[in-house]
Amino acid sequence: MNQEILAIGFGLVTASILALSAVGFTLQFGVTNIFNLAFGHVMTISAFVAYVVNVDARLGIGFALAAGAATGAIGSVLINRLIYRPFLLRGATLFTMVIVTLATGAILLNALQIVVGTDFHSYTIVQQSSVHFLGMIFTPRQLLIIGLAVGSMLALHGVLRHTRLGKAMRATQVNAELARSCGIATDLVTDMAWLVSGAFCGLAGVALALNLSAFSFTFGNDFLLVIVACAVLGSVGHVYGALVGAVVIGLASEEAAIVAPDLKEVVAFAILVLILLARPNGLFSRTFTQQMNVSAQQ
Repeated sequence: MNQEILAIGFGLVTASILALSAVGFTLQFGVTNIFNLAFGHVMTISAFVAYVVNVDARLGIGFALAAGAATGAIGSVLINRLIYRPFLLRGATLFTMVIVTLATGAILLNALQIVVGTDFHSYTIVQQSSVHFLGMIFTPRQLLIIGLAVGSMLALHGVLRHTRLGKAMRATQVNAELARSCGIATDLVTDMAWLVSGAFCGLAGVALALNLSAFSFTFGNDFLLVIVACAVLGSVGHVYGALVGAVVIGLASEEAAIVAPDLKEVVAFAILVLILLARPNGLFSRTFTQQMNVSAQQ
């Protein structure tokens, strides 16, 4: 029983990292219909920029998180503007865009390897005592990751539900042409969606690197398949569905690690397959489509 409770604690940390990344990934798809497989590489680049701020510039982890979020946000907007959007304007299909994102990821991966090399890196963190809570054990950096995820999710919920930008983003997701005809600047809304999702991507990259003892130039891309699984499980394109998918897979994978660490990804994808057999479009496809249509009409 003690191991199971400890695994719940580890699962909450994993779920927090997955929530940040899966929400960012699904937000990009929801607004632009792009299955961005370069997402993991942007996470990695953001983590290395944070590493420079934290280790080379000797600034605190708060500055490193801010630098990572800014890198992910600006980098994502530039990638969409300079690479993805020109292909979409030329009528590229969904399959073509998947290939384009793969090619973009390959370019980023090789460029990153040239710049940072293949060595492992780690942040400079002051060692502090662990915190015990209800049988679970957390390090201060893990509590930081959980708090960061919770705060970011609440902030995003507030933006989506209670601001004009959030309403414009939901309307653009439901029907971009109709939103444009209603006077919504969909190009600007798209840029803002990539800015917000990129910030989540950057934060996820730094959070993942913080949770690892050391990281290399491939760690973000190695995590991508689990991110995609969370997004698809919760119905890709739906923010709240991605959050639920992150919690389910995060907790289940860490519980499976009690038996064998190699089972973590196996269980994650087994859950995905079982859910998709019952609901091919994900857990929340119908519910969220109805909600989005109502919100857009309002």
